[in-house]
Formats: sequence, C-alpha cells, structure tokens
Amino acid sequence: MAISLSARKGLATKTASRARRQQRGRKKIFGSTDRPRLVVTRSSRHILAQVIDDTEGRTLASASTMESDLRAADGDKTAKAKEVGTKLAERAKAAGVENVVFDRAGNKYHGRIAALADGARSAGLGF
Repeated sequence: MAISLSARKGLATKTASRARRQQRGRKKIFGSTDRPRLVVTRSSRHILAQVIDDTEGRTLASASTMESDLRAADGDKTAKAKEVGTKLAERAKAAGVENVVFDRAGNKYHGRIAALADGARSAGLGF
C-alpha cells in the first residue's frame, strides 16, 4: 500500500502545541486601558491584527489582508503584513492608543509577525 492513511497525523499535535504556547503567553500578557493588547492572528494566506482592551473586552482597532485595498496590494505576504501593521497603527492612533502590549499568540516572532510589528512601530505605535 503506497498511500499513507494518516496524512494529517501531525496536524493535531501542531495545533495543540501552538494553543499551549498561546496560553502560556496569555498568562503574562494583559491589555489594560492604558496599554491595550495587539494580538496577531496568522493563517497560511492572511494575517489579522487587533488592538483589544481586555478590561472592557472591546476591540479598539483592527486591520487585515482580507480588506479590499490590502487584498489588491502588490508584493509578497511579508510586505502585506507590514502594510497591515502600518494601517493598524494609524487606526489605533486615531482611536487614541499610543502604546500597546504585543501578543504574538504562540507564533514565532519571525517573518510576517515581525514585519507586522515593524510596520506598526514605524507608523508610531509604541511597544
């Protein structure tokens, strides 16, 4: 038999490992009114970032590659992630947010996650 019946065998452990890393970080990171939490959600195709006030449970600003203007942008996924970071920083500053706590949600601070953070920092968001 040449076809493996367990082609998706490692997927459950990979997802569970990321969820464990996310919970470990979430114990230490909390977004207050003064410094809300900037959380990054990454899929294989898109990236989403939100600035969340955890005391009220309210999203103050968000940006994503699923928006029409960023979907049509040129460049690779890393360049689009940097654009998401700058757009998020502009929206957060318009909402009155200057400093945030960065929550990478169990992802490595590398590639698209780091590009988003650099884009947000270059647009004036402090963390």
